[in-house]
Amino acid sequence: MHDAPLLDHEEPVPPGVAHPSHKMIGAGLIAAAMIVALAAGMILASHPFSFDRAIILALHEAGPMWLRHAVIDVTALGSVTVLTLVVAATAALLLVRRLWITAALVVLATALGSAAVELLKAIFGRARPDIVDHVVAASGYSFPSGHAANSAIVYLTTAALVTQVTHGRATRRYVALVAGLLVVAIGASRVYLGVHWPSDVLAGWSFGILWALGWWSIGAKARMNLLGQRE
Repeated sequence: MHDAPLLDHEEPVPPGVAHPSHKMIGAGLIAAAMIVALAAGMILASHPFSFDRAIILALHEAGPMWLRHAVIDVTALGSVTVLTLVVAATAALLLVRRLWITAALVVLATALGSAAVELLKAIFGRARPDIVDHVVAASGYSFPSGHAANSAIVYLTTAALVTQVTHGRATRRYVALVAGLLVVAIGASRVYLGVHWPSDVLAGWSFGILWALGWWSIGAKARMNLLGQRE
């Protein structure tokens, strides 16, 4: 018996993804610890971490010219414009498939996540690196990295929610792998281009992972509560 007409094409969470695995819980704990450690370090010290300087000097514009152009292209995948298009296209596809719950969760999770990142930037107010030239234009505060955090929020959260309506373990793993590779590449590009300290990127990644895991849990619970009796 159907709960509501609008939910006709939504299905309960596929078997095997209804509850977080030990790996997911471990990733969440590591991400939380990383955020606490980096935030504490920033509060206690007004200068960059020693590894920040070493890594940014070693990576900045290293390699051939074609690599620099490629990195600039990669970093654009974490821009507000591209991420907005990704969310809009994903939500539209989910709506076409009448996956109303998943579409609503994707839009809500990414919008709130972006607002949370801007709030964190304002709270910490960290300046961008000044020891190397910025290859691309960048404005605003540095910690956490907006590109790293927002790309993790969009790609990882979207992947986490989409896999809840995707059957087939191999397909779910592929979606998660592609999302993860995009997030890693975008975050690393910000250090290479000289617009973020490595610790900015680590904090952005950690926050995005926590956000994705949190919304994965919200999505699973919402789906089971709303659709759990529709067998």
